[in-house]
Amino acid sequence: MAEIDRSGLRPRFWETVPMAKMTRKEWEALCDGCGKCCLNKLEDEDTGEVALTRVACRLLDNESCLCAQYPIRHNFVPECIVLTPKTIADNMYWLPQTCAYRLLTEGRKLYPWHPLLTGDPDSPHDAGVTMRGDMLSEFEVADEDWDDHIIEEPT
Repeated sequence: MAEIDRSGLRPRFWETVPMAKMTRKEWEALCDGCGKCCLNKLEDEDTGEVALTRVACRLLDNESCLCAQYPIRHNFVPECIVLTPKTIADNMYWLPQTCAYRLLTEGRKLYPWHPLLTGDPDSPHDAGVTMRGDMLSEFEVADEDWDDHIIEEPT
């Protein structure tokens, strides 16, 4: 596997640096760009079970699987959750199964296709674990129809 030089990232920092001690650049580098965290979810009020839909946040780009307005996303989506070492415990229940933030919090390793291991930002797309080309904008689907778009997480 290729060693990464992402201008200032320590080699394999995620294995030695606690998430609370990571730099902002290191923290952000954990994101694999799958787009799954930005899909709208449905939560059963009785069981707490969370269902994933293919209905994406209006800012999620269908090709890159990244937020088109990440630095200013709260101007458009005030309810967008900011994931930090302090907030991750409260948000684990809806994070994707393949999410690096979840994996590291659970003491697990990154998947072999993660860009930090491959050096290739397209490796998650190539592995088929992203939502590239498989999302609908929330503007295209009425709220009451989200049930029709429940999917299984690509893993």
